[in-house]
Amino acid sequence: MRRAYFSCLLAFIFVIVAIPDSAIAEVKFKWGPYLRLRYEYWKNYKDMDNNQLDNRSFFRIKTSLWGQLDFDKNTNLFAKLTNEFKPYTYYAPSSSKSSGKTDKYFHFDIQEVVFDNLYLEINNFLGVPLDLRLGRQDFFGYGENFLLYEGTPGDGSRTFYFNALKATWHLNGHNDIDFIYTSNPRDDLFLPVINEDKAPQSLNTTHEEAFILYWKNKAIKDLAFEGYYIYKREDEDGGTGYQAQKGKINTFGSFAKYDFSPWALRGQFAYQFGDYGNNERRGLGGYMYLDRSFKEKLWSPQLSAGFIYLSGDDRDTAKNGSWDPLFSRSAWISEVYSLSMISETGISSYWTNLAAWRAQLTLNPTKKTKLSFWYNFLRANEQVAASAVFSGAGKGRGHLAVARADYAFNKNVTVYLLGEYLFPGNFYKDRDGAVFLRTELTFKF
Repeated sequence: MRRAYFSCLLAFIFVIVAIPDSAIAEVKFKWGPYLRLRYEYWKNYKDMDNNQLDNRSFFRIKTSLWGQLDFDKNTNLFAKLTNEFKPYTYYAPSSSKSSGKTDKYFHFDIQEVVFDNLYLEINNFLGVPLDLRLGRQDFFGYGENFLLYEGTPGDGSRTFYFNALKATWHLNGHNDIDFIYTSNPRDDLFLPVINEDKAPQSLNTTHEEAFILYWKNKAIKDLAFEGYYIYKREDEDGGTGYQAQKGKINTFGSFAKYDFSPWALRGQFAYQFGDYGNNERRGLGGYMYLDRSFKEKLWSPQLSAGFIYLSGDDRDTAKNGSWDPLFSRSAWISEVYSLSMISETGISSYWTNLAAWRAQLTLNPTKKTKLSFWYNFLRANEQVAASAVFSGAGKGRGHLAVARADYAFNKNVTVYLLGEYLFPGNFYKDRDGAVFLRTELTFKF
């Protein structure tokens, strides 16, 4: 039924494009390429143990081509094709191979070309303050990406899309409400994949479906407020780790930011309830930050300090108390720690069971240069069972240091360097440092 629904939607989109119209001469077309070149190095990201040889060194080369048809000021059709391939310079050896450089991971393969976006957008639908966006689309700008951001975590940062129907009702100049339905399968069922691998690229752990009601309010000067309700279903088919069983989860939450320049206070809080398999589920999550800018000082420093809380599962109770990150399985706090979560949850970037004190300093030495530094003190709210990775006796995840340097050559070409180092705590059995390094050059037109 879901496949038939989206097939009808896409047929509708293409019919609109194909219909001759006296105003066809007024249709405007624009397009552009995108190229992202990355090099990454991972060390001890799973187990904090130098002896396990789980290091990786590779390039990620992402290319996109996008195009947009503007039928008039209120109606447009947007499409984007994307490909990303990963030539490895080193891949950790398996139990059957003594060398990490294998043919499978060392050659250049074009990999898949996928529809990253394909949607029809109609603003002021039927002359009323209602905007529609129908099809494959990205969701950016919702509550600092805390719960609604990444629709396809299985392919890393290749794509972020949601297969969705979204309606935005503009109540007045200060209030907007989004009504969203989204359906994201484990691998692509709705659109063709060019040069698909024999084993389809996993986009999710299992099939996910959601209904979302999202309210944005700016009625009070200098105060931005957002409130939301998200109902999400996670299937058990093919699921693993913290998504091994069928889940139904309700999330109520709100985000607020008050700007009293040069200070700003921002935070978010959400409550979850539902079912995980046959067990009842409850979860709490949120954060609070205080920001301070010094625009008049040398290099315009900006400081930020805050606290993050994501509930964990108490193994002594039948109730599941772990926080479900919903659609934010990305490098929300850290690249290396988003990878490290896989050892605990069975799924990468599954943020849960975390208490973190976090501080940030940002400097702008020039108009084109930005330097950012983070310090994170990380703890677990609940202990996990002892294993080859975890001590089973402590809650100290460790200290995480992050540094990043950004430089913009112009509006189309940017580069950055990122380094992260985790000093593991007593949460882990072994305490060798985990490392993540990345350099990225982006061309965007």
